[in-house]
Amino acid sequence: MKRMMHLLVCSLLFGIGTATAQSYDSFHPGELWKDNNGVHINAHGGGILLYKNTYYWFGEHKTEGRAGNKAHVGVHCYSSRDLYNWKDEGIALRVSDDPSSPIVRECILERPKVIYNKKTRKFVMWFHLEPKGAGYGGAMVGIAQADRVTGPYTFIRATRATPKMWPVDVLPVHKQPVKPKYMADVPNVYEHPDSVNTLGRDFEKGQHSRDMTLYVDDDGRGYHICSSESNSVIHINELTDDYLDFSGKYVRAFVGRRMEAPAIFKKDGLYYFMASGCTGWRPNAARSAVAPSIWGPWTELGNPCVDAESETTYRSQSTYILPVAGKKNAFIYMGDRWRPENAIDGRYIWLPIEFEDNRFILRWREKWDLSIFE
Repeated sequence: MKRMMHLLVCSLLFGIGTATAQSYDSFHPGELWKDNNGVHINAHGGGILLYKNTYYWFGEHKTEGRAGNKAHVGVHCYSSRDLYNWKDEGIALRVSDDPSSPIVRECILERPKVIYNKKTRKFVMWFHLEPKGAGYGGAMVGIAQADRVTGPYTFIRATRATPKMWPVDVLPVHKQPVKPKYMADVPNVYEHPDSVNTLGRDFEKGQHSRDMTLYVDDDGRGYHICSSESNSVIHINELTDDYLDFSGKYVRAFVGRRMEAPAIFKKDGLYYFMASGCTGWRPNAARSAVAPSIWGPWTELGNPCVDAESETTYRSQSTYILPVAGKKNAFIYMGDRWRPENAIDGRYIWLPIEFEDNRFILRWREKWDLSIFE
């Protein structure tokens, strides 16, 4: 019954129903993108896992209106063999009706990412989690696991990052007492994070983790990359071998640069990073960087967008960089064009990544297909 009601709502909102499914052979950034049921794909802030020659897209399931910016359903999953046409695989992780659960309905559940652990043969999901009623003060991660790629995923726990652990690049100032006025979380602190000592502030209870992504390197080592320290620093955290926890090894990157929406990929032995500034739902100019190691040092490369609307990243915000299987040096920028006034109507901006002068760039395209990488 809930599924039927959802389809009816989507039909009324967008004039689409189960009879209007269509086949795609190209990408149309910013337009309605319908699944095999003819319904606009509902996987916002998402990421993609390639498993056994099939792509699986996991993202936030939004509902209509401003209320839809909170989690009323959970994490949606879709599958595709060609990246154009997507099959609805249902809800991979459902929110709970138990008021004591960290993922109770109306919590904030954002940017889910799923990776596969070859050793345990488990699928592991991480996401940014804010408990119901906490606003953005929780700054936690949620962790879930499944035996099947499409789920159902079992929620394991919610936690702050690396409690009682110092980063590899800790400074003496971080181990000094924190001024009482800075002990509370102040999301809009514009002083330098080391002068405020946001790292030391959160040492005991664990570091902030808001916007986040996951990355698995060629050697199978997993990493969690997130906006931390009141969104003023990016933390790059190594995961345990089972991908279910932080190993305790981490570094601080882009200190004081105030970034969110991180995405990362690797090309020719170099690590590339993309993120946005912190302007809430309003889009801004993207940032990019490169490093010889995931631990750094990171060199900023500026805004990767090079044409009209570059100052708003084509009215979108990064969520994931997708390597295209079977094609060399082929990567797709995945971004969200948020519509917070009606969350379910958020659109997707997928664009091919190009490389020039040792940096990656994006250009706007009304329509494109994978032949661009040939």
